Parts: sequence; C-alpha cells; structure tokens
Amino acid sequence: MYAFIWRKLPFGLAGKLAGSVILLAATVALLWYVAFPWAEPLLPFDDVQVESGVPAESGNDAPVTGETPAGDEHDLPYDTDRNNPVPSSSPSR
Repeated sequence: MYAFIWRKLPFGLAGKLAGSVILLAATVALLWYVAFPWAEPLLPFDDVQVESGVPAESGNDAPVTGETPAGDEHDLPYDTDRNNPVPSSSPSR
C-alpha cells in the first residue's frame, strides 16, 4: 500500500518526500481534531468510581500502639542513604 502511494506522489524525490510529510501531517491532524475527540466519550479514562469515604477513615479514632510504626510493611533490600550525598554549596565542574 505504501509503495502504491509512493509511486502516485508527483515531482521526483523531493516532491515525494514533501508529499509524504503533508500526507502524514494531514493524517495526524485528522486523528487529533476529529477521530480522538469523537472517541473520547467512549473511552473509560474519566470513569472514576469512589467506593466510600477516605481509606484512612475506619471509624476507630483510637491511637495506634505498638513497637513498629504503621507503614507499607515492605522492606527495601538496599540502603537508601548510601547513594544520597548531601549537596555542596559550590558547583562542581
């Protein structure tokens, strides 16, 4: 199909390259301004469903007690402070 389009474009190599760029730009503009706005309401990108309340609200206002602080309970297998040097005030060159 692309060979057919390439053969039908006029004006030698320079004209074929320019025609290809114009056809590509027209295709992108058609998709951007016509096809995508038409299809956007059909796609579920903005279909957000909230169950109820905020996840942190459980109805229990009692403070959390225990040795370990509440977290995500995932330990990193590496040190996060070793490769994080303090920035210097002078720029290095």
